[in-house]
Amino acid sequence: MPLKFELLQAEDNSRYLLRGKADILYNLRSLMQKRAMLSAFIDASADSFLTAIVAISDDERYLVLDAASDPAINRRVEESEQLICVAQLDKIKIQFAARQIGRVTHEGHDAFRTPMPDVLLRLQRREYYRLTAANPHTLSCLIPVTVDGQKKIISVEASVVDISGGGLAVLVPPGEVAFEPDMEFADCRLMLPETGPIATSLRVRNLFRITNRDGSIMLRAGCEFVDLPASMASTIQRYILKAERERNARERIR
Repeated sequence: MPLKFELLQAEDNSRYLLRGKADILYNLRSLMQKRAMLSAFIDASADSFLTAIVAISDDERYLVLDAASDPAINRRVEESEQLICVAQLDKIKIQFAARQIGRVTHEGHDAFRTPMPDVLLRLQRREYYRLTAANPHTLSCLIPVTVDGQKKIISVEASVVDISGGGLAVLVPPGEVAFEPDMEFADCRLMLPETGPIATSLRVRNLFRITNRDGSIMLRAGCEFVDLPASMASTIQRYILKAERERNARERIR
């Protein structure tokens, strides 16, 4: 059963839209390298066929998609205005529109060429992709807390151990900050490298005690973002993609 396609401009999905060429290319190359199958919906109808990205042009302006095995479907594709291509990559839904479709031959087989999409949907609703920080000390979050009977507010710097589009996990010494499930902290500052602080509210979802190798105990607090603006959500997603690309590049060198 093919994956369901989403409206690219739907308000609920706007924070998951990628428009940067580097981010779009990274995701499309990943689909190609992992030979991921795409469900291609013809003119956004229920009619679809399975395809795959078989090549990206040297100038990075075009995609080449595998043609269908049914000649009748291929004729419909040639006459169509667009294909909505949907795939699953590492439990993340990827979707883009292919337009100005032309029939070509690729390595002796029928295929379709389409210009590189200028927008791509990277969506994971049920379980966000989480980026584990390579070094917790390189990513931090300033959390305002009240002390002295709630008469004084101080800012506690907590190390971020992982981050996703939906929230983050931080480490704090027990007793330093009163963390409890469902507590909410306003005006937090997520300190992203090369980007600057991201203002957000955090709600605590879960707590775990962690014993370090030296015997010290820390609290790991899993928090979700509260009312995070779409622009800031996009900034966090771009950071995650950039860090993911750099990590994969380092692993290929090893």
